[in-house]
Amino acid sequence: MSVGLLLVSHSTRLAEGAVELAREMAPDVVLESGAGDGDGGLGTSLEVVQDALGHALPRVDGVVVLADLGSAVLTVETALELDADLADRVRLADAPFVEGTVAAAVAAQQGGDLDAVLAAAEGAGAPVAPPVAPPVAPPVAPPTAPTPEASDAGGETVSARVVIRNPLGLHARPAAVVARAAAAFGGPVTLQGVDATSVLQLMALGTAAGTEVEVAAHGADARDAVATVVGLIEGGFGEV
Repeated sequence: MSVGLLLVSHSTRLAEGAVELAREMAPDVVLESGAGDGDGGLGTSLEVVQDALGHALPRVDGVVVLADLGSAVLTVETALELDADLADRVRLADAPFVEGTVAAAVAAQQGGDLDAVLAAAEGAGAPVAPPVAPPVAPPVAPPTAPTPEASDAGGETVSARVVIRNPLGLHARPAAVVARAAAAFGGPVTLQGVDATSVLQLMALGTAAGTEVEVAAHGADARDAVATVVGLIEGGFGEV
């Protein structure tokens, strides 16, 4: 199932900026802006929202809508009330505009269905526990080879340590790259103990260049999962 996003904002520039940010992390996702009052001013327009939905829906199976302020929410709700046929294909998220957009875009890129993308957007509003500061290792330290730790009927657990090399650390784009890679494997993958498929959890770590991190995975594909994520980090995400 393909899911697109519609960003409804009072500001065209704000919506376009959110689209730009989401497209960097989710290049294959349909992203639409339904912003402004229709005359180039601040506000929200029912016609603009309806046009944006009409442009998005033929290309996807469903759309998750994020709105920036209360009156934008009312505009979206009005559009949905006027067209009952949209109920099965459009969801309005109760989510923070930027964080929800990021989380929803990555979930859609990973192939999530309408409910999963909506849940990702709304989950972005949950508080994130302050991360424990990771130990800092010398930048020259090489990555360790994936090491099996424990195994059971569900497969082995493998972990490795590697140093973040790109100058800006684990910022939005690298976090999205890691999340997409981790989501491709069947078992759980973690980085510094957080879910490696969650862009927001990875970004919340605040991992800077020169920081040594632990990548771990469990399951039949654990070795490949760890090797893939370690390879991305060691390669500097194309930034070094």
